[in-house]
Amino acid sequence: MSYVKKPMAIENKSFEIITNELGEKAMQFTEGELKIVKRLIHTTADFEYADIVEISKDAIESGKKAIEEGSKIYCDTNMIVNGLSKKTMEKWDVGAYCLVSDEKVVIEAKERGLTRSIVGMEKAIKDAKTKIFLIGNAPTALFTLMEAIEKGYRPNLVVGVPVGFVGAEDSKERLRELDIPYIVTRGRKGGSTVAVATFHGILYDMYDRKGFLGE
Repeated sequence: MSYVKKPMAIENKSFEIITNELGEKAMQFTEGELKIVKRLIHTTADFEYADIVEISKDAIESGKKAIEEGSKIYCDTNMIVNGLSKKTMEKWDVGAYCLVSDEKVVIEAKERGLTRSIVGMEKAIKDAKTKIFLIGNAPTALFTLMEAIEKGYRPNLVVGVPVGFVGAEDSKERLRELDIPYIVTRGRKGGSTVAVATFHGILYDMYDRKGFLGE
C-alpha cells in the first residue's frame, strides 16, 4: 500500500524485482540490450521475453543514430503512436506517425483490395525522413517493408514484434534473415505495447545519458 501514491517508487521497485528474478540470465545481454529486456518484462510481466527477444548487433546504435538525426518513426498502429513519450522524443525533434486511418490510405486500400496496413507502409517507405519502423500488430505491414528491403531499401531500425497466430511468427523469422538492424520477439508474442516498450528501452537510455532527467 505504501507504493500506491508513488508512481516512481512503484516503477523502481518493479525494476528491482525484475533484476533480481532475471539473476544470472541478465549477463547474456549488453547494457543496452538489458534495458530493453527489462522494459519488455516490466510492460508484460512475462519473463519469457528474456528468452524470445533478439536484437541484431548494430540495432541499438543504429536506432540511436537515427533518433539523433531527427528521424521520423512509422508505427503500424495509432496505439503505438499514442503510447510513445512525446516529451522525451521532443529532445531530438523526433516524431511518430501512423497512416492506417489516413483518408487517402483508406480510399486507396479499398480501390486496390489491400489492407490499410500495406498501403500505409508503402507510403511511409517513400518518406525519406522515415528511418525507424515500429510494427506491433500487422504482419502484412512487416512483409511489405521487407519486400522493399529485399529490393535495396535500408531503414536504420525495424522493431518487428507483431502479435498473433497468422503470419506473425513467419514475418519475424523472415526479418531475422535480412541484413538490416532489427529487434524481434520470436514466436507469437508481441503487440503494440511491446513495440512501445522496445523503443522506450532505447530512447530512455539516451535520455538518461544526456542528463535530461536531472533537469
